[in-house]
Amino acid sequence: MVREAALTELKAETETVTGADLLMAALEEENVEVVFGYPGGAVLPIYDKIYDAKFLHVLPRHEQGGIHAAEGYARISGKPGVVIATSGPGATNIVTGLADAMMDSLPIVAFTGQVATGVIGSDAFQEADILGITTPITKYNMQIRNLEDIPRIIKEAFYIATSGRPGPVLIDIPKDIAASITKQPEAQEIHLPGYQPTLKPNFLQIRKLAEAVSKAKKPVILAGAGVLHAKAAAELLAYVEQQEVPVVHTLLGLGGFPADHSLFLGMGGMHGCYTANMALSQCDLLINIGARFDDRLTGNLVHFAPHATVAHIDIDPAEIGKNVPTLIPIVADAKEALTALLTHMEEKPDQAEWIAQLRTWQEKHPYHYDKDSPNLKPQQVVEMLHVKTNGEAIVTTDVGQHQMWAAQYYQFKNADRWVTSGGLGTMGFGLPSSIGAQLADPEACVIAMVGDAGFQMSTQEMAVIKELNLPIKIAIFNNQSLGMVRQWQDFFYQSRYSYSKIPVQPSFVKLAEAYDIKGYTITNVEEAERVLDEVLHTREPVLLDFRVDSEENVFPMIAPGKGLHEMVGVKE
Repeated sequence: MVREAALTELKAETETVTGADLLMAALEEENVEVVFGYPGGAVLPIYDKIYDAKFLHVLPRHEQGGIHAAEGYARISGKPGVVIATSGPGATNIVTGLADAMMDSLPIVAFTGQVATGVIGSDAFQEADILGITTPITKYNMQIRNLEDIPRIIKEAFYIATSGRPGPVLIDIPKDIAASITKQPEAQEIHLPGYQPTLKPNFLQIRKLAEAVSKAKKPVILAGAGVLHAKAAAELLAYVEQQEVPVVHTLLGLGGFPADHSLFLGMGGMHGCYTANMALSQCDLLINIGARFDDRLTGNLVHFAPHATVAHIDIDPAEIGKNVPTLIPIVADAKEALTALLTHMEEKPDQAEWIAQLRTWQEKHPYHYDKDSPNLKPQQVVEMLHVKTNGEAIVTTDVGQHQMWAAQYYQFKNADRWVTSGGLGTMGFGLPSSIGAQLADPEACVIAMVGDAGFQMSTQEMAVIKELNLPIKIAIFNNQSLGMVRQWQDFFYQSRYSYSKIPVQPSFVKLAEAYDIKGYTITNVEEAERVLDEVLHTREPVLLDFRVDSEENVFPMIAPGKGLHEMVGVKE
């Protein structure tokens, strides 16, 4: 027995592994289930090991599609999306996705191949300085130069991507490092003394906010995506019902509070509803939980919440006071802060008049469109999708008019059902992100609501949908234009439609059939009702080409430079 133990110990000391072996072991230790990757010369040592990997590897048809799929996976699963791309163009093709994930706080761990260390800096074939390129758009990036550091660096990468304010991390791996052989390194612990996110709120600030709530006459909560990232939807609901404070959502925060709740006011911002924007304009206490106060939400800052005491709960201290002066700053995880508020009992605010005013606004100024029009209205399509899925589908979108209509008319009841590109506003995001969303929740009904223009930026990913037989429903809002660009040209450029119309389109149904996916062209409400009843709950992919009114605009709307109270297109 002693001799066998000694032999085992000797074998462990002399066992050799490659850098790629260490990468595979590290991914297994992080319980990675799905990797979105595209092979190339610099990552061939890694792909040789992926051949025997235990995780599912998904081959996108473009690297940008791969990282958007990883974003969809991260958004729905809460786990980091993992991406692999080769050096040079492979690495630069994921740059848009990294910027998108950085803006929207999505945990991504991206591995890029790099040319061998001996030729870095020589303009070698397919060499790109991916660290220099991605430094402004990643939470952290680094290049591995020491083989033995791989396990620690990857462990740190996953920790940084998922802790604090989530974000993308990029690890660059030179080809010779991935192929080199070393002894099995000893386990190393994470040691990041300069990175210590604050999770627990300051008690005195919590007490200060609780007192402010008890004295407020017109309080409102602005709930952002931070509520979702913190898995704090239940705590938000409990706090709102305890204090009876109404809620406005940001675009990215939708689903963090149930849309059918009596205290939900709607989405605020440039295309938010009248009640939500007026609540933000006239409140005397504004409690921001996990939102960035970005320009599309606030409008002209001179007019934003002019009468309000502002409290801001955010895990990222850099966001507090960045755009809006904040009297009650609380650096903390949203779940921790709401839990603390729930246990700090104060008198409920006296806001009967405020609630009555909000109810009046809701009754008088709802979202609206011409329901008697002979043309198929995009809002009708979203409403039908909402009704027929009971508001429980996962919805992914590109950016533009269809995105706003989805946000306005698909009333999300549950958290983690909404996947959209908010901060960066990336066309082509909707289709590939639906792939990641479906893999994150295989039993869910997933609808990719996309524009005809954005869809054509990522149509090749239908091959992945068919290959994996994902039952995604692709709903194209086909208005033969860059809809939001056309709308702005209509309002601010004297209807001079400079390259915003797209008169020549492929047959999307035939394109779907080329990928062996069923397709339907839908031109009116009756066809929409019939086809949706036929296909919506099937377990196969389907493409739906909705020929919607090409002149329809998104209302309400706030023009650049205007305040939230200066909406146009409001129903009177």
